[in-house]
Amino acid sequence: MQLVKSQRDALLRPLQIVSGIVERRHTLPILANILIRKEGSKLSFLSTDIEVQITTHADIGSGSDTVATTVAARKLQDILRALPESSEVALSLSNKKMTVQSGKSRFNLQTLAAEEFPTVTQPERYSASLTLPQKTLKHLFSMVHFSMAQQDIRYYLNGLLLVVEGKKVVAVATDGHRLAYCSVELDPAKASDVARQDVIIPRKTIIELQRLLEDNDEPVNVDIAPNQVRFTFGNVELISKLVEGKFPDYQRVIPSGYTKSFDISRETWLQSLQRVAILTSDKFKGVRFILSDNSVKISSTNADQEDAQDEIEIDYKHGPLDIGFNVSYLLDVLNNLKTEKVRVSVGDSNSSALITVPDNNDFKYVVMPMRI
Repeated sequence: MQLVKSQRDALLRPLQIVSGIVERRHTLPILANILIRKEGSKLSFLSTDIEVQITTHADIGSGSDTVATTVAARKLQDILRALPESSEVALSLSNKKMTVQSGKSRFNLQTLAAEEFPTVTQPERYSASLTLPQKTLKHLFSMVHFSMAQQDIRYYLNGLLLVVEGKKVVAVATDGHRLAYCSVELDPAKASDVARQDVIIPRKTIIELQRLLEDNDEPVNVDIAPNQVRFTFGNVELISKLVEGKFPDYQRVIPSGYTKSFDISRETWLQSLQRVAILTSDKFKGVRFILSDNSVKISSTNADQEDAQDEIEIDYKHGPLDIGFNVSYLLDVLNNLKTEKVRVSVGDSNSSALITVPDNNDFKYVVMPMRI
């Protein structure tokens, strides 16, 4: 039975959308497969790792039959990638095997029964829904995702906090050493006043959304349930479990009332840090900042007793200050911001620093000091 006959790219594109979350090694071997369903010309591709599920559709089915099967995602993707770009590809099913044929190339792949494929159970109703442009959601995530923890025993830090309240959406991420906050306003015409929702979206889901979302004005529908979130955009539906647990009170972490602050060129500061970071070691990423009237000296040393120093002129007249930071945390934020200038606010050498964008309250980045 023929499933598909189409151009290689028309088949490869939906496959690439869903195969990002497929685990190579999983306790359930079937999870290395993707579920392919055909209803007439409509073809759907579905992948899951039990926590996250992605579905996409394409109108490339052959014939009017209804059929479903599962096949190894990576193998099928690798085969399609290896075929010539403009080639025509046919997929067909026979005796529990899928045949991939293109020109004189032919591949037979094992399949597993579609009935055995575990799909995520969706709630009967979602407690909140909102719609915003893809580029807005992508921007929101890109401004904070780098601060998410990785494999922290405080599992609630291995994700991103999404807060929806009225016309405002806030994203927060922290690993306990730094915290990033970003907020966006929803279009009043499309926003409905929903009760405040606080959900923690897993790290893997955020990374996947960063890959799939595009910089355009096409809408994303976000549906939130007590233990699940669903993102629908274009031909893609992504469903994810939520992380249970209580996220730290980010409003208490963000300092207020700092009187010492200065504006600095983002590009100048970034390049200076990149130079000084050359002489830091993998184990110790500390750089030292010595603030004095109208200048900041940035320095680093390493175990080989080598050192680096750079100096930037700034508009600063708040008395001397000597403070250290992990250079990686500063490089992360400066590489993700796209503004010309950033504002740095500091307390004393034991207080965290606050990095913001001048005349913009939508973004805040807090980084803890480091003993040097």
